[in-house]
Amino acid sequence: MNPCPCGFYSDATRECRCTPGIIQRYLGKISGPLLDRIDIHIEVPAVPYKELRGESVAETSAQIRERVEAARATQQTRGYYNAHMPSRRIRAECALDATGERTLELAVRKMSLSARAHDRILKVARTIADLDHAASISAKHIAEAVQYRSLDRSYWT
Repeated sequence: MNPCPCGFYSDATRECRCTPGIIQRYLGKISGPLLDRIDIHIEVPAVPYKELRGESVAETSAQIRERVEAARATQQTRGYYNAHMPSRRIRAECALDATGERTLELAVRKMSLSARAHDRILKVARTIADLDHAASISAKHIAEAVQYRSLDRSYWT
């Protein structure tokens, strides 16, 4: 979805003419319970022309596919993919160390996250850890997962 009715809020090259009230009403059309059911919501800025035409040194699609297939295989050994992880298994499969606990607690408190959003963050963090070939979830995995919850952030409300 667009960040505002005109689509230019936070665009570095074009000016948004929407007022904060208009943006608030626009974003308010999506209910919190609906947003809670979406695992990842991120802002995708426009790509500058030079980047579109420049040489890419990023991971290839084949390399990404290999990492994803390895992560899915790891998840299959648990008996389900992370997105379908039963609630009763979240604590066992998404155990956190003290730093991870503090990171998640801070995010939940600062962003006023629901229990459902908390669980979604843990499942996404588990997937990030799987892609990282990590046996456990660390604070950096939690922090990255929280970054994928942009519509939960307080500046939208």
